[in-house]
Amino acid sequence: MKLTVYLAGQIHDDWREQLKAKAKEKELPLTFVAPQTNHDRSDDIGEAILGKQPGNVYRDDAASAINNFRTEVLLQKADIVIALFGEKYKQWNTAMDASAAITMNKPTIVVRPESLIHPLKELSNKANVTVETIDQALDVLSYIYE
Repeated sequence: MKLTVYLAGQIHDDWREQLKAKAKEKELPLTFVAPQTNHDRSDDIGEAILGKQPGNVYRDDAASAINNFRTEVLLQKADIVIALFGEKYKQWNTAMDASAAITMNKPTIVVRPESLIHPLKELSNKANVTVETIDQALDVLSYIYE
């Protein structure tokens, strides 16, 4: 049984590539999808499709509409969502994606360090599983196949 996993979380490091490599090592039959990880492409997509916008608010709004559309399609198709919260960056998009997944009744794993237990307590309570590392998240997925 091949499952599709949406990888929600910040796009400023290679955590997704690390997780994919570890999943491959474990021979887990998983397909991964994610938000647009090219930051410039994500910011510029509204103008790339709709043309020059009259100001930054309109530029951001156009890009957000298209990025939200993409995210919703991929979340709808996903069987499972892993939402990684790190300490270095603001995590608004991660929280939005995790909340959307939970609302869609997608099985959701929240990955967050111990330092974020308090700020993420309500979200963690709604998620199916909360762990502290991507290795633990993969162990949860491995358990499906036992």
